[in-house]
Amino acid sequence: MSVKDELNLVFREVFKDDSIEVFREMTEIDIDMWDSFSHATLLMSVEDHFDISFASREIMNLPNVGALMDLIERKLAEKPR
Repeated sequence: MSVKDELNLVFREVFKDDSIEVFREMTEIDIDMWDSFSHATLLMSVEDHFDISFASREIMNLPNVGALMDLIERKLAEKPR
């Protein structure tokens, strides 16, 4: 399963909406329920799902879901095997 597909599952779970389809340019404007609380929940859920951790500086200025996908892929590549 691709990072995008797995991230889609996380978004659907966090926002309780099975119709969500993430795309690289997606931002909080695209999901009505995306507020600061759900943003924090989303990032924690992503960390749990992918078994990775984000530093505050890494997530402070993510402009869109594509940047989050890139960060996830980088974190996964850095994980010891």
